[in-house]
Amino acid sequence: MKAHDGMYIDGAWRPAAGPDVIVVVNPLDEQVVGQVPAGTAVDVDAAVRAARAAFPSWAATSPAERAARLRALRDVLVARKDEIAETVTAELGAPLPFSQSVHVGMPILVAGSYAELAATHVFEERIGNSVVHQEPIGVVGAITPWNYPLHQIVAKVAPALAAGCTVVLKPAEDTPLTAQIFAEAVHEAGVPAGVFNLVTGRGPVAGQALAAHEGVDLVSFTGSTAVGRQIGATAGAAVKKVALELGGKSANVILPSADLARAVNVGVANVMSNSGQTCSAWTRMLVHREQYEEALELAAAAAAKYGDRIGPVVNARQQERVRSYIHKGIEEGARLIAGGPGSPRERGFFVRPTVFADVAPEMTIAQEEIFGPVLCVLRYEDEEDALRIANGTVYGLAGAVWAGDDAEAAAFARRLETGQVDINGGRFNPLAPFGGYKQSGVGRELGAHGLAEYLQTKSLQFQER
Repeated sequence: MKAHDGMYIDGAWRPAAGPDVIVVVNPLDEQVVGQVPAGTAVDVDAAVRAARAAFPSWAATSPAERAARLRALRDVLVARKDEIAETVTAELGAPLPFSQSVHVGMPILVAGSYAELAATHVFEERIGNSVVHQEPIGVVGAITPWNYPLHQIVAKVAPALAAGCTVVLKPAEDTPLTAQIFAEAVHEAGVPAGVFNLVTGRGPVAGQALAAHEGVDLVSFTGSTAVGRQIGATAGAAVKKVALELGGKSANVILPSADLARAVNVGVANVMSNSGQTCSAWTRMLVHREQYEEALELAAAAAAKYGDRIGPVVNARQQERVRSYIHKGIEEGARLIAGGPGSPRERGFFVRPTVFADVAPEMTIAQEEIFGPVLCVLRYEDEEDALRIANGTVYGLAGAVWAGDDAEAAAFARRLETGQVDINGGRFNPLAPFGGYKQSGVGRELGAHGLAEYLQTKSLQFQER
């Protein structure tokens, strides 16, 4: 695709306020694939003003009309799915089949789900002598990460539009080309001018300006817990609502009655998927001490099959970050059974699929989010010990439990301090709420719970007759 050299504001591509640009590099071969303008507070202000002006009329549209625009948006994404997948692969480095199935397939499902929800959601209900209205919260500032460039955009913009909100999107610096295609798709779908606006730029400049802007009613951010704290503090000072989807260190708990081979193989695949750049990845595998050695053999064999097929991480800084964690794991006494800090290729930001054994729960690699293809395998003594280890981090985003039957796994899962748990390999559900406990965030995305984030309630009390 040809990158736009402007911002999408008020229904048109407009020149950026300043001359600064962001260069987009393909992490596979380190070649430049495009550049976009680096927006400033001036660009953000223009976008927020456009969203503010468009809000009253968009909020007044019928749910059926909003549903129709979202269906049209979904259809455009379907029509352009090959181009989008190629763009994601070019700027993120994900293998093309993965970009097609996950990076494009998943957001198409989510966009379709919000088209249906916009049409069916009950925006008004009678409670005694009151009528309770659910109304759009206003202008949404959406700040999205690079690891799932289209999905994270759709997971914020689709429910916001379904609710009747208007949006200013600030996508990640590493993957802005996908966001530009999305803006084109919004335009093609007939969404009115000003309802959706795109400002490309750097987080500390454009992202901070958007979070702090007095014309923004809700800031929805996905990214690191450290940046989430800053955005939460900025929004809190302005008494502004936030939705934060942050880091994770999810546990994959394999109970003794489980199918060990299946649980280990699926667990390794989960961590290696998207080169480990998934906030909900099951990066800690917990295995009973009597099955530990067998699990290690299975995990090492599973990781060895990946080689460099998983693709690179997003940039040189991320590559160095992941390698530093691998070195840290070795320094603290964990045992490498697959991979290591070396790169499998001379060019590209690759990290070898890595598995650590003999990991203690308090080790850095078992406590901090690495965001790369690195799995820690921990042993536990009994179920109470497994529960203590699983819950023993500041995070609580996702997880998995495997057991001989679903009821046993579900009983354990109910005790986990985490927002989403896959039971015996349960598949992704775009209608189920996604979000974290503890320092993994505030609020939920996807389905009706995700829609509710963009609504506020008003109660009208009537005289009882």
